[in-house]
Amino acid sequence: MYGVLMIDIDSTALTAEDVSLIKQAQVGGVILFARNVADAAQVRQLCDDIRYHNADILIGVDQEGGRVARLRNGFSPLPAMGKLGERFEQDPAQALSLAYDCGYLMAAEVLAVGIDLSFAPVLDRGGISQVIGDRSFHQEPQAIIALASQFMRGMKAAGMATTGKHFPGHGAIAPDSHVAEAIDNRSLDEIINSDMQPFAQTLPWLDALMPAHVIFSQVDNKPAGFSKIWLQDIIREQLKFDGVLFSDDLSMAGAQAAGDVSARVTAAINAGCDIALVCNDRIAAHEAAQAAQDLPYPNQNRVKSMSGKIPAWQGDLESTCQQFDYWQQAKQNVMQAFFAAAETPANHSASDSIDPTAYK
Repeated sequence: MYGVLMIDIDSTALTAEDVSLIKQAQVGGVILFARNVADAAQVRQLCDDIRYHNADILIGVDQEGGRVARLRNGFSPLPAMGKLGERFEQDPAQALSLAYDCGYLMAAEVLAVGIDLSFAPVLDRGGISQVIGDRSFHQEPQAIIALASQFMRGMKAAGMATTGKHFPGHGAIAPDSHVAEAIDNRSLDEIINSDMQPFAQTLPWLDALMPAHVIFSQVDNKPAGFSKIWLQDIIREQLKFDGVLFSDDLSMAGAQAAGDVSARVTAAINAGCDIALVCNDRIAAHEAAQAAQDLPYPNQNRVKSMSGKIPAWQGDLESTCQQFDYWQQAKQNVMQAFFAAAETPANHSASDSIDPTAYK
């Protein structure tokens, strides 16, 4: 049975405490961070070990590209999605083709090391948000819709389910909900007609959504991830979305309004989330696992649909990725477009290398 919690682990190999947590009945997922990654072979062994102790578990990672990429050593670099947006303004057809290639390349390499899904794509609009920045494809909804749809087509072609974040949009407010309370005072109509459009218009490609830890004060006094109005009335009833709802990390400052971690997990699940993420706080993870014992299990078929098509390990990343028909071509296209001699990763500006979620 898949449980309602997704937790993290300490290092590059499982500890006895990690194993104890993973075996908890309501733990249905593990999310990996940079501290869990040495190289491709190590990650694959770690994922295999996790599944040895809990077969019904989703393994996730944030491998968006650009600054937010947990898998680096030996993996193909990916551009920030904002680079695709810049290319889109000059050559839309090429940008759309490269968006597909980026989605395929990312998914193939993540699946190759045993990880089911990357929490991608970011569907937030670019703008004033301190934490979104060039993680967004573009400022204009129609450009985001076009590019993200192609990116998700690439993901799905490789065998990975998609997760749109951060519903209904985090890009229009400056505070970073990871470290501060974030409040958006716009009307529901304004949000629906702007920031929510990339989510609403890409629903056919979306398998999951992650709501923002943002309070949309004209709609509800709770962050979207704790709001029945957003999760049930709008996502489930109005948009008719039947995919998985992942909470964002409940250790984030934007989630603290709901109380301690037990209260946050309960509030997120009761509001309509299928799986609640509790990261980078081991004491909180244990408390969450205890609190979750009293919660109902998520819809098993819905959660299972997020399992990735993980290939047999062939001894190294390249050999394993050769099992994906388009991996070599996608990699070549992305490298030539974004990482040629004139624009190597080493030549990126300092701001490009600062991961806004690095404290995770």
